Amino acid sequence: MTSSAPGAAVVRRAVVAGHGDYAAGMISAVQQISGKGDTFRAVSSRDLSAVAIEELLRATVGAHEAQVIFTDLPAGSCTIAARRIARDLTGVIVVTGVNLSVLLSWALGSDNGVAACEHALERGRGAMAVLPAIVQTEGGDAH
Repeated sequence: MTSSAPGAAVVRRAVVAGHGDYAAGMISAVQQISGKGDTFRAVSSRDLSAVAIEELLRATVGAHEAQVIFTDLPAGSCTIAARRIARDLTGVIVVTGVNLSVLLSWALGSDNGVAACEHALERGRGAMAVLPAIVQTEGGDAH
């Protein structure tokens, strides 16, 4: 959703959905790091049927006027529900396999579209790394 006033800021709203406390935890971390946690609404699939997840997600997207649904697992129940919603609601984008870097990048961006989601996803991929094990020597030095 964009404002009709020239030069007005883009209103950015999204839903984060996943298993257990994933969504609430991710939003809490975004808030602590950037102060942009209010950009998101959390949905948990805990103890919900597939139908109930879709109903809750659909209601949350509508109430928050969200343009993007971020989910935890590509084949998870939240993603399946989100894809159904995106099929029904023009302009809703689903991004799955989300990590904290993705959410931070998107929250701090200035656009709502597919390009902004793709940029955030690239930032999330780039943030992932395998760090080598640190070997302690007998003298306590790390190598």
